[in-house]
Amino acid sequence: MALHTQLDVYKTGYDLLGRVTTLVENMERTFKRLIGEEIVRESAKLLILVYRANVAEDKVPHLTHLMERVKLVELLLRLALDMGKISPRQYWGVTRMTESISKQTTAWKKHSAKRPLHGGQGRHD
Repeated sequence: MALHTQLDVYKTGYDLLGRVTTLVENMERTFKRLIGEEIVRESAKLLILVYRANVAEDKVPHLTHLMERVKLVELLLRLALDMGKISPRQYWGVTRMTESISKQTTAWKKHSAKRPLHGGQGRHD
C-alpha cells in the first residue's frame, strides 16, 4: 500500500488547499469569515479523507464521503464566483482540480468496490 502522501489524489488535494488558501486571503473580511474559511476547512478535510480511505480495509464509505466533500467545496466556490468574490479565471483554475479529485476518487471507489474485504472468513496468512 502506498503512503497517502504519494497518491495523485492527495497531491491534487494538497495543491487545491494551497490555491484556495491564496484565494481566500484576498476576499473581503465578511465573506472570508463566512464562506472563505469554510472553503479552506473543507479542502483540508479532503486530505484527511484520502488518508482514511488509504488505510481503511473498506475504502468505499470514506471515498463516498470524500466525493460529498468535493461537491461541497465546488458549491462554495461557485457561490464565491456568483457573488463576485473570485474571478471566473480563478474559479476555473480550482474547479479543474476538484474535477480531477472527483475523477480519481470515482476510479478508486470502483476499484475498491470490486475487491473483497479481508475479514470474517477463511485464513489470511
